[in-house]
Amino acid sequence: MPEYKTLTILAAFAFLYSLVASRLERTPVSGALVYVAAGLLGGPAGLGLIDLQIDGETIRWLAELTLAVVLFTDSANANLKVLRRFEAVPLRLLLIGLPFTILLGFGIGVLLFRNLSLFEVALLATMLAPTDAALGKAVVTNDAVPDSVRESLNVESGLNDGICVPVLLLFLALAGDHASGWEAASLAAMLPLRAIGIGALVGLALGLAGSIALRVCAQRGWTQGAWLQIPVIALSMLCFALAQWLGGSGFIAAFVGGMTFGALTREHKQAVLEAADGTGDALAMLTWFAFGTLLSIPPFNIVDWRMLAYAVLSLTVIRMSSVLLCVVGLGLRTDTKLFMGWFGPRGLASIVFAVMVASEHLPGGDTLVATTAWTVLVSILAHGLSANFFATKYSHRIGNSHI
Repeated sequence: MPEYKTLTILAAFAFLYSLVASRLERTPVSGALVYVAAGLLGGPAGLGLIDLQIDGETIRWLAELTLAVVLFTDSANANLKVLRRFEAVPLRLLLIGLPFTILLGFGIGVLLFRNLSLFEVALLATMLAPTDAALGKAVVTNDAVPDSVRESLNVESGLNDGICVPVLLLFLALAGDHASGWEAASLAAMLPLRAIGIGALVGLALGLAGSIALRVCAQRGWTQGAWLQIPVIALSMLCFALAQWLGGSGFIAAFVGGMTFGALTREHKQAVLEAADGTGDALAMLTWFAFGTLLSIPPFNIVDWRMLAYAVLSLTVIRMSSVLLCVVGLGLRTDTKLFMGWFGPRGLASIVFAVMVASEHLPGGDTLVATTAWTVLVSILAHGLSANFFATKYSHRIGNSHI
């Protein structure tokens, strides 16, 4: 049966990759790059060995759950002492850098894409504004990079996708003519407050309740051994799903929930987080494999020079200009600013947004989806190949000096 052939190939590849994964992590070749290449090679445009029959909703669910687990575990591992000392950096990245990224992306998009409406260009800028926690993991978990830089990038990538969700929904409604002027104003006022507020409250409540429940049950011997691998995975998905159900941002809920859980959990913390990290990595690799197969079918496989130009500009001029602007006056070294500006990869959140936009069937939807796909692909290549090299070079340059 075809489905068993696909499962056989995927399982065999995953097994073989897992045998050398730790070794590959020390090379420029990232896991995301390997899995995307494998999906592309085995998919319809390559050898034709794999036909996953993945529709938009399936990959959206897969990417969303993967991102929820990654956000929860990364924030649970955050060093809050370091973060409190340098909290001005991630705050500026989110409050100044993120809006400027969307604004600059909109301006460049207007110049390049004359066939898109203004709201569609705004959608594109928003889709490619959030950075990716999974693709940035090679930097934020690298001990060679100063804690202050790692925590700043981690918090930025953990919150910016959740903040972008209500902005994306607003532009989607406007681009699809689903909102009048008054409705648009109401959406602009209410969506961000509701998404961020509900997401933060759900994450805080579940992170607190989950930490207390795990501690009490572990102390009484009710949760031990293999069962310690389950709570974090389930709690991260619970944070995401409940916030989404209530109309909030599940991404913000997952990040806040993880940070709360990590701050309050002492006993068994490392054991439960290591198991969740492994699950998050496995889900991320499956998502990248699926993304690779999608690159061979419309609208993901559409390409022209404007899409490639926007992809390169999004990862360089737009991202780096935004970072340089928002950290003015903080006394950061020039190489620190450039390092933080470069490591703004685009990935899972942008894929989720692309699938959401594709389902709306906008006049310029194919251009939006294809441009996003090419930007993510270029990011996987550029950031994956440069992560360890630049991190090592940067750590040698900075030494023990202030960032």
